[in-house]
Amino acid sequence: MGGICKDRRHMKVVILADNKIVNLRPQGLKAEWGFSALVNDVLFDTGQSDVAFQNLMILKQGTPKKLVLSHGHYDHTGGIMEFLRAFDLKIYAHPDAFLPRIYKEEYVGIPFRKEQISCYAEIIEHKEPVEVSKNIVALGETPREYEQHLLSESYVLRDGKKEEDAIRDDQSLVVKTDNGLLLLLGCCHSGLRNTVRYAEEVLSDEVKFIVGGTHMIALNKEKLLEIVKWLENKIELIAPSHCTGIVNEFVLREKLGEKYRLIGSGTVLEF
Repeated sequence: MGGICKDRRHMKVVILADNKIVNLRPQGLKAEWGFSALVNDVLFDTGQSDVAFQNLMILKQGTPKKLVLSHGHYDHTGGIMEFLRAFDLKIYAHPDAFLPRIYKEEYVGIPFRKEQISCYAEIIEHKEPVEVSKNIVALGETPREYEQHLLSESYVLRDGKKEEDAIRDDQSLVVKTDNGLLLLLGCCHSGLRNTVRYAEEVLSDEVKFIVGGTHMIALNKEKLLEIVKWLENKIELIAPSHCTGIVNEFVLREKLGEKYRLIGSGTVLEF
């Protein structure tokens, strides 16, 4: 797939939902435990509730035409109906995203049945990388060689039977820019190093920008510093959010300096 994206263009990423807000303007923006972002005309996740949709209405930064689900957890999919009722969207997702999911005996999957969602939009299921819009690729199922981030006491129901949840549906967006690859992460359960490596393999270019949920919240200090050192001479910018953990963001800011960018609901990044 090295030649999948030959023409490059200007890219704008709008953070629609995150755990925090860092901009006081425009007024009315909200935060929540969840993630959603708009990359040009591609919506990536929908947050936990209607926060992402309401923030989009306030920000007026674009109109989504496609929706990519990073995985099937409620905090990335709970706002899906708000968008489907307002926009004519085509949905891209791994087939496992729609499986019922249980974490510590609580339901944590998509709050809506696949049949409900399909009444509003065409669902394109994929495990392989797919170009969802010009210069924007949904990675699909990510091979895992380095650390990954699963949830203990978590399982899915497949054909009515319990199965350990490996979160195989976790995927990220890779965006081709004039200055290298932009990697947009939902929760990165597949692991940051695995995802970066796979993105570079698929697009035959280097990841220079990382935005979104890194799941560094699951790392101990030793592993965190190991990954930060790995990033240090590789990337030009990291703008972490959601499941990174605020303490870990302080570490990233300290170690990476100007390469670190604080973001939250309402942040607009241009590449």
